[in-house]
Amino acid sequence: MLRKAARLFSRPTVTVVASPRSRPLSTELQATTMADQMFVEAWRRVVPNIDPPKTPLSFMKPRPPVPPSIPSKLTVNFYLPYSSELSRKEVDMVIVPATTGQMVEAVPVDRIDSSLVQKGAMEFTQKLSSASTDYEKAEAQIGVDVYSALNSALLG
Repeated sequence: MLRKAARLFSRPTVTVVASPRSRPLSTELQATTMADQMFVEAWRRVVPNIDPPKTPLSFMKPRPPVPPSIPSKLTVNFYLPYSSELSRKEVDMVIVPATTGQMVEAVPVDRIDSSLVQKGAMEFTQKLSSASTDYEKAEAQIGVDVYSALNSALLG
């Protein structure tokens, strides 16, 4: 066995030098639909009278072109569940002020029904008093806190 080892070590070794860019970056890849086209062609050969099903590639939009330089302005879109505040507005910078870090707005205050807020607050207060486990107490306390915050927002 040692005789064979000497022969193995005496063989010339081949070193492979990798090119500096052996694989392209993802931004350099072309958006091709070759596999999708091959599937559609195979489908039409087998079942010519039925339209081929949609594949994930058919739903993908082509990649937008990469700009040659960094744009001078930012494009801002700011959507709320009930309206669009900013849509495709070009700005220099975006500053979002917040003292607490909480910037959640689900609906405007004038769209909140105060009678439902009172009903929900009573419901979670009852759940809090009848809760037996720590999980139920924590869940009920969250409900009480949410409805208390809604109530104080309504009262101003």
